[in-house]
Amino acid sequence: MESYKKLSIQVNLNGLSFCVLDTVNNRIVDHKRISYKSEQTPYLILKELKSLFEEHRIIGQNFSKVCLVHQNKQFSLVPKALFSKEELANYLKFNSKISATDDVVYDEINNHDIINVYVPFQNINKYIEQLFGEFEATHNTTVFLKRFLPNAINLENNCIVNVSSKEMELMVTSQKKFELYNKFDFTTKEDFLYYLLFTFEQLGISQENVTIKILGDISENNPNYLYAKDYFEHIEIINTLHKSHHFELPVDGSFEFALLNTF
Repeated sequence: MESYKKLSIQVNLNGLSFCVLDTVNNRIVDHKRISYKSEQTPYLILKELKSLFEEHRIIGQNFSKVCLVHQNKQFSLVPKALFSKEELANYLKFNSKISATDDVVYDEINNHDIINVYVPFQNINKYIEQLFGEFEATHNTTVFLKRFLPNAINLENNCIVNVSSKEMELMVTSQKKFELYNKFDFTTKEDFLYYLLFTFEQLGISQENVTIKILGDISENNPNYLYAKDYFEHIEIINTLHKSHHFELPVDGSFEFALLNTF
């Protein structure tokens, strides 16, 4: 029986989330996000995912597409001209802690000559494969860049920031070139502002001449946004979905950005 539903899952050591999209009515029919105050082990995350799927009766359903998004700091962006499949672990060893048993994979960001090398959660991959057979796996950095880089590359001094409760990821383009992508952990509004100012200082971009667009777990009343607004003239919060979908959202907004942009 052909299914009209798609399933997207995102996992990280601070939590997990999923959503089910009804492609006929362009509507999210099920979703859930769980967050933790501290990092958990991959074993405990898998246990929680199994419980979540049982609670929401995901097990046994048919989906036209299943996508698993891995979110962690064990990744590295490599220029395609310097990329070699035989050197995957070497791209990560200088900025990530990896072991000899880790599986290292990569995503290709088409049309921008960028390869994202990363370590997936192997136990989650195996579980999803057991449940659904064929599925797509990717890294949330890949989803972020694929979504925003094509449009941002044509703008001058443009910064896109995706905010979660404990992390900010940002991408900067300048003079119609991709300049930087990075992730920072933060806890205070001062941290949030510092990483923005530090990034532009390192790139030699004046804060008066940069346009910042923010999405994610943030609102116009959020202290992080209000504090940063005093330092940047061109800063705004955007509410963006996948460029080809305009579906009804959950009323509480409890979804991760990457979930909707895998459809």
